[in-house]
Amino acid sequence: MRHRNAGIKLNRTSSHRKAMFRNMVTSLFKHERIRTTDAKAKEIRRWADKLVTLAKRGDLHARRQALSIIREKDVVHKLFEEAPQRFAQVNGGYTRVVKIGFRPGDAAPLSMVELVTPEVKKKKTRRKKKAKKAAAFSATAAPAEAKEAPAAPPETEEGPQADRETAAVESTTLDAPAAKTAAEETPAAAETEAAAAEPSEAEAAPEAKQEADAPAATDEPAAEETSKKES
Repeated sequence: MRHRNAGIKLNRTSSHRKAMFRNMVTSLFKHERIRTTDAKAKEIRRWADKLVTLAKRGDLHARRQALSIIREKDVVHKLFEEAPQRFAQVNGGYTRVVKIGFRPGDAAPLSMVELVTPEVKKKKTRRKKKAKKAAAFSATAAPAEAKEAPAAPPETEEGPQADRETAAVESTTLDAPAAKTAAEETPAAAETEAAAAEPSEAEAAPEAKQEADAPAATDEPAAEETSKKES
């Protein structure tokens, strides 16, 4: 029964096992990666995560606890300077174990233990998107309004008078040809109307002859009647 007994023994005494893991974790923080067997790699992660947590805390007591495990002071100083910035966004998962094959002598499975630099995820803000959409909409709406309603030129005091004068000049220039054509057409129209009203000489001559002959024709019976009465 292994109640309340964490960790692996690795067929070593406790002093030998602790010294080995202290050397391994010192090399891990010094070189940021080491190669060892799978069993040792899984156990060294526990030691490394504990030391990174102490480094993120950063007080004097944490530094002394780290110095009791890590063999070199320079490695402790490096860890306490880099860990708060490097692992500030994550809680746990500071190391990675990658299997790399088997050892040539005894075919023991080997793994690579290395420190992980987590990627910081940027939070997307909705306000910025809404602001960008509003700016894009206003930019597209402004040219459309400018096309639909072009800006009128500012009117000056002399502007309306100049417009009236130009309009009057244009009206006179446009009406002048029409007046000329009307003046040219009016004499011809008057002549045609006069000719239509007065009959021609050829038409008037027969009418005059008929009027002259009419009384003569009417007077002959009257003369005959008077002659008969006298006889």
